[in-house]
Amino acid sequence: MKLRIKGSSLRLRLTRGEVQRLDAEGELAEQVHFGPGAALTYRLRTDKASTDITATYSGNIIDILIPDKMARQWSRTDEVTLARNQPLPAAQGGSEDAPSELRVVIEKDWACLAPRSDEDESDNYPHPEVGSGNAC
Repeated sequence: MKLRIKGSSLRLRLTRGEVQRLDAEGELAEQVHFGPGAALTYRLRTDKASTDITATYSGNIIDILIPDKMARQWSRTDEVTLARNQPLPAAQGGSEDAPSELRVVIEKDWACLAPRSDEDESDNYPHPEVGSGNAC
């Protein structure tokens, strides 16, 4: 599972095996280690009580919940993307430039059109434009 953070957006990309594991087990997690005792965990879970995609951050854990029914439909169809703009509470005494929402995107990870020697894409979804002559 890949995590991309840019501004006020989180984007997760999942391989075929990860999508299958999320469907079967209801949870995926990865960690980025920064040294002894310092790690950032990002976790994707399905939840029967959730009605929409939500993201929280606490205790060095980014926790993203997807409604169980939504996750099942996504994992069992050719639907590629789940996304939500999550409203953020206004920070008291914070900057007027503070973002008002967090964009959360969960995608099936496609193989790149141009082979990459430094990345194993054998479990990625086939790119829909394969053979078109286009490149990533």
